Amino acid sequence: MGRVSQAQAEENRSRVVDTASRLFREQGTQVSVADLMKAAGLTHGAFYKQFASKEALVDEATAHAFTRLAGHHAAGLEEHDGQRDATQRALIDTYLSVDHRDNPADGCPVAALATDIAREGGGSGARRVYTEGVSDFADFLANDDQDGIARLCTLFGALVLSRATKGSPLSEKILTTAHAALTENG
Repeated sequence: MGRVSQAQAEENRSRVVDTASRLFREQGTQVSVADLMKAAGLTHGAFYKQFASKEALVDEATAHAFTRLAGHHAAGLEEHDGQRDATQRALIDTYLSVDHRDNPADGCPVAALATDIAREGGGSGARRVYTEGVSDFADFLANDDQDGIARLCTLFGALVLSRATKGSPLSEKILTTAHAALTENG
């Protein structure tokens, strides 16, 4: 098989990063390189032409997930004509939904990657990116009435607990109770 063009190699790398970002959020960073590459439609050997290690991919996939999250926040602001309160309310509605609970691959990296990132070494690139992403998300959630960190902790905790109790009535009760707590003041 011949060499791929530089453009094709870049496209392949992008596909691997996007696939890894989704799989890591859905299944955790323990997903094997072989399974990841199969999901991306590429060979296992192609991985090592693109990445120095799996850890390097975890770093890049984490950054990709947080870049997408920031893009969603910017799009929300644009959709709501720059009205931060309306954007935050829409985010809370979406974040604390059954759809978000049931689709971690397309969801928030804060909740989906927390356990795996906690196991990373203190100097890992993924941990640095995660920490910056959490800080940025908390800043985005801050308003005159509520601290962004408290709001993020409520969102995060509710989502994680609702995923862990999925299939029971408690799961949806967690989502609706957290939603009410975050939105009762407007």
